[in-house]
Amino acid sequence: MIKSLMILLSILFVALASCTKEVKQEEVKPAKNAAIFTLLSDDGKVGSIEVSNSNGVQQIDKADHFSGVIDVNTAPSQPQQMQQQQIQEIFGKALGAIPPQPEKFMLHFKRDSVESTRESAALLPEVLESIRRLQSVDISVIGHTDTSGSKEHNYKLSLKRAQSVSKYLIEHGVEPGNLEIESHGKDNPLIPTADNVDEPRNRRVEITIR
Repeated sequence: MIKSLMILLSILFVALASCTKEVKQEEVKPAKNAAIFTLLSDDGKVGSIEVSNSNGVQQIDKADHFSGVIDVNTAPSQPQQMQQQQIQEIFGKALGAIPPQPEKFMLHFKRDSVESTRESAALLPEVLESIRRLQSVDISVIGHTDTSGSKEHNYKLSLKRAQSVSKYLIEHGVEPGNLEIESHGKDNPLIPTADNVDEPRNRRVEITIR
């Protein structure tokens, strides 16, 4: 799994000039034989990278921008935008190997019950669709409760909630071996509260599909 929110790819271009595909005149092409450092966005988030050698430094803080370094005696080039066509031509295979971002769902439950709310029950078909679309074999189902009642009671209740959701998924074609079931009881509340507080938002099952 790739956890970084930034993708930093460095590729040595040896034969870029021989590319047979036409590029629009206004597009900027990396220099021939330059090591190219490109900052690509990750899930809509962009950080920054610094490209430097003994002759200069350039900071890249915009998505899909690049800086090139021809050799150690030449300063990095001014950051410029790389066109999407170029990105796909250069990085397409590497980007295709990156796993998709996990998808998450949160189902809420009635008080002291394994019955989900009507709104949450309506989400279950979307959960199944996500599993099929991602072809997931790694699905975590984590049960939670609010802080009402004893720790032991809530552990058992949150486990039953997670098991009820897992049962639904299995009945609709999900392989049991692809599911990881956990029970957190009253620990790890979504909304921190004092003990013995009835908080509907904490009565939940969290599903993460990878």
